[in-house]
Amino acid sequence: MEKREKFSSRIGFILISAGCAIGLGNVWRFPYITGEYGGAAFVLVYLFFLVILGLPILVMEYAVGRASQKSIAVSFQELEPKGSKWHWYSYIGMAGNYILMMFYTVITGWMICYFFKMLKGDFVQKTPQQVEGIFGGLMGDPLVQIFWMLVVIALGFFVCSKGLQNGVEKITTIMMSCLFVVIIILIIRSVTLPGAGKGLEFYLVPNFQAMKEQGIMTVVSAAMGQSFFTLSLGIGAIAIFGSYIDKSRRLTGEAISVGILDTLVALMSGLVIFPACSAFGVSADSGPKLVFITLPNVFNEMPGSRIWGALFFLFMSFAALSTIIAVFQNIISFAQDLWGWSIKKSIAFNAVVITIFSLPCALGFNVLDFIAPFGPGSTIQDLEDFIVSNNILPFGSLIYLLFCVTRYGWGWKNFLAEANAGEGIKFPKWAKFYVTFILPLIVIFLLVQGYADKFF
Repeated sequence: MEKREKFSSRIGFILISAGCAIGLGNVWRFPYITGEYGGAAFVLVYLFFLVILGLPILVMEYAVGRASQKSIAVSFQELEPKGSKWHWYSYIGMAGNYILMMFYTVITGWMICYFFKMLKGDFVQKTPQQVEGIFGGLMGDPLVQIFWMLVVIALGFFVCSKGLQNGVEKITTIMMSCLFVVIIILIIRSVTLPGAGKGLEFYLVPNFQAMKEQGIMTVVSAAMGQSFFTLSLGIGAIAIFGSYIDKSRRLTGEAISVGILDTLVALMSGLVIFPACSAFGVSADSGPKLVFITLPNVFNEMPGSRIWGALFFLFMSFAALSTIIAVFQNIISFAQDLWGWSIKKSIAFNAVVITIFSLPCALGFNVLDFIAPFGPGSTIQDLEDFIVSNNILPFGSLIYLLFCVTRYGWGWKNFLAEANAGEGIKFPKWAKFYVTFILPLIVIFLLVQGYADKFF
């Protein structure tokens, strides 16, 4: 068995964990729901839930990773009481990583494709209809979809093949640093556009009236959902990085750093999108439409549109690729932990598996577009996203939570000892009642809520 590598620096660990958490949801979901649910008023509710919901489970996932020194494939087996069955969840958790990558590789491919399209000037002087047509063309072309999907898979595994320190840590640190530089440049451009003030006001001034109109419960559950899903909890994608750190720092402080970075990128995305949209009188939509249709139209109105558009899609590509690399690293470690495979063998095997698994999503917008799991207009990608986001993530988070707080699992004492080893902010003892009795109910509520939203 090869000796387990460690991160070379604390900043590397924090940036990679943040990179795993910072994904497409930060950019195409967060600004939109923030705008829809009352701007800054929503952000305040969101931050509250991030602290009481996301952070405790983040600390627990890190603790399981660090104590076991293993991936989700065998971490429960290492820590569970003899004869208990917690490790059964490992299979679902591992499946969650693969299903997430089935569509994430495809969407990341769109980002990189659009970066090159912007550089080439494909959108210059195009009408809004033509811009929409370009996206339709990308969706409808199976070969282009597969090509960019393969580029993403090759990039992700290439970085992981260089090892933890020389590959994952080095490249992610560079990407995350560039991501912040690029987004700051885009914010400066966006907020200095004539007419940007309205968008800024909409985004930054709390509008409690809008919250009331939407219904307080709707806003609260949206904020809970976003704060919960933004950290990619429940599938061991975060736990794996816990297994690569030493015991010099307490885990609560590290979790707070990751939460802050994750939230910062989400908030900054809104500072790019809303002022730019308001400057040109365009409404900020949600989802793919915002990123691939609305924003290219907005960039077209700006002087130097190719540069601003290319920078934006470079930022999006970094956000998406940081998640890909993090989850690939987790997936590679499954085979290493389960079967003692070398990194090369594990990469070769998983590169083939993920390529095959990603095909249904890539073909779901063209060759297989007759498959509509949730009725007309829905795609294979919607189903894959639903399985992960509405099922495995909340269920997995509940498992980690119960595993760390009940005596039938790893137990509160063991968890607390692990979380509080080292220097830094302590996980509070007084939180025991809350995380044992209240937090599991909130997670169950989110699970049920996800189904209610989808089907009723």
